[in-house]
Amino acid sequence: MTTLEMQPTFVLYTDEPLDPTLAKLRRAIRSAEFGGHAESAGPCLDFKVPKQQQRLWSPHLSVHLTELEQGGTELYCRFSPRPEIWTGVMVTYFAAVFVIFMAGIYAYVQWLLGGYPWALVAVPVAAAVVIALHLASLTGQQLSSDQMHELRTQLDRAMELASAQSVPAAKTAGME
Repeated sequence: MTTLEMQPTFVLYTDEPLDPTLAKLRRAIRSAEFGGHAESAGPCLDFKVPKQQQRLWSPHLSVHLTELEQGGTELYCRFSPRPEIWTGVMVTYFAAVFVIFMAGIYAYVQWLLGGYPWALVAVPVAAAVVIALHLASLTGQQLSSDQMHELRTQLDRAMELASAQSVPAAKTAGME
């Protein structure tokens, strides 16, 4: 986690098609071993830190499954802050970009009217907010590296349980 990546990602691949892979993973995360700390919706899985262990910077692991043209399934995995934290980060980020944009316009108008473009003072302040968000992201990733490792272990365990399962063949209409 040494890059300025706000949401670290990684990709896994399986040789099985999407539907059997998804069915097996759903069965695996419903097992008692996961204790309700993983859920699925559509082609997505979400692994969460247990409530009693959550901190402000606790991540969750989102996994999006996609069928590959050449066969097999891609699992696109992304660590993110919890949705309520991520929403706050994005609102702050867009507010800072908006302030930079508006300060630039206002300073330009001030300059055109022969005044001093004092509104440019807001540009480095808002830029500092954006930089602070990235630094906070890196700090949060370092503070929650143990939880990120645990979430990755949960995904690996779900994959292990899924690979040990066999999915019954789908019935074809008219054949029994």
